[in-house]
Amino acid sequence: MSARPADGGGAPPGRPDTPCVAVCSTTFDDVCRGCGRTVAEVAHWVSMSAEEKERVWVRILAEGYPRRNT
Repeated sequence: MSARPADGGGAPPGRPDTPCVAVCSTTFDDVCRGCGRTVAEVAHWVSMSAEEKERVWVRILAEGYPRRNT
């Protein structure tokens, strides 16, 4: 039996665990200009389930995030 993280699993193959690209900016609104997550999503990322993270990933990828050059 293999050990699994408490969130039910890690990121899908080929995808990093977090969308963070170290271009953090929420100066003008509540959405990071680098990764596309809301302030609340960034703050709670480590405690989110795999399913919650996947919903965020689907949304931000559809919106063209993450972006390294903002």
